[in-house]
Amino acid sequence: MTATREVFCFGEFELDVEAGELRRKNRRLKIQPQPFKLLLLLVRKRGALVTREEIRGELWPDGTFVDFDQSVNFSVKQIRDVLGDEADRPLYIETVPRRGHRFIAPISTPGHQPPRHSFIPMGATGIRLEKALWANIAELRLAESRRRRYLWIAISILVVLLGIATLLLLVR
Repeated sequence: MTATREVFCFGEFELDVEAGELRRKNRRLKIQPQPFKLLLLLVRKRGALVTREEIRGELWPDGTFVDFDQSVNFSVKQIRDVLGDEADRPLYIETVPRRGHRFIAPISTPGHQPPRHSFIPMGATGIRLEKALWANIAELRLAESRRRRYLWIAISILVVLLGIATLLLLVR
């Protein structure tokens, strides 16, 4: 009997436990071991609040001396960065201040459908629609972030050009 691989799919992402990889559209994403372990913990307990104490117990065994709060915050930030998630408008990881974190995106495993509480009818078509919806939301957020960055660059260039024009007028 062959053991099944533990793989979780959410949005455009695939978390392969055995390979220790997070992939997006079949491309391996760079994520450090601690953030990977934290993401796996949150995904396995999807929908439930994972307290800071649970995180400490799972990721840092007794006798490990580390600035726990800083390490958890850093790990969550790395996960959010790689997933393109935002703390104030989360798609994947919700933070409950001073209590813990919760994985909120629908998850499927190859050959299994996501939990029934999802708002899209399940079945092969429903799963594809749900994945497409989450992927589109993630892409829209990335595009919005790029637009904001380009706007700031354009404003900065305009300010520099106005400064140069003013300086040239003053020199005359």
